[in-house]
Amino acid sequence: MVRIRLSRSGAKGRPFYHVVVADQRSKRDGRNIESVGYYNPVASGKDKRLELNVERVKEWMGKGAQLTEKVAALVKENSKQQAAI
Repeated sequence: MVRIRLSRSGAKGRPFYHVVVADQRSKRDGRNIESVGYYNPVASGKDKRLELNVERVKEWMGKGAQLTEKVAALVKENSKQQAAI
């Protein structure tokens, strides 16, 4: 099964996550199919906290990919940001 989930990168104490499409059997930071955005939980100033390619996410969901709980919350947050603009 294909999942849309977070892959961690960044320094110790300064996490940075890529939102990726990956097979559920692959490791968290292992091989992925496609990167569809990023999430920076410690963003400050002019740094962007969240960037998602919503069209690609919807396309993958149409193909049967499932979102993890955190990514589902991020997609919801992103849609609220887009509505506010």
